[in-house]
Amino acid sequence: MMSEILDRLKQPLLYVLGPAFVVAGVLHFIVPELYVQIVPPIFPAPLALVYLSGLAEIAVGIGLLIPRTRQHAAWATVALLLAIFPANVYMATHGIVIEGMPGGGDPSEFVRWGRLPLQGVLILWALWYTRSPEDRTETTG
Repeated sequence: MMSEILDRLKQPLLYVLGPAFVVAGVLHFIVPELYVQIVPPIFPAPLALVYLSGLAEIAVGIGLLIPRTRQHAAWATVALLLAIFPANVYMATHGIVIEGMPGGGDPSEFVRWGRLPLQGVLILWALWYTRSPEDRTETTG
């Protein structure tokens, strides 16, 4: 019963995940200064990294929506989420106040720390699309 519900939700949720990454990626180009602030200082060229991660988010978002590239894009999404995880850890552990953020620049401690498990949820969500439909029929049929 639960697997039937998940099977019905898988396609519609794909049309949430893909565009969400595209929008997030575009925001890296519209307001890069917001993202530069959470790049850990150990990394060089924060602005270049923000643009690179924005481009990667746009690419995986589009790739998830194209059946032929979906599996590879899903794996790339997992890799991207792992690559940007240090920025979320830095933001949580250093109480980063994001200057220029709409609604105030001080995300609550709950929001800062809540981003960490959210990354896990997003990784699991992306992993859901790493298997081809043929893989599913081989294991169930």
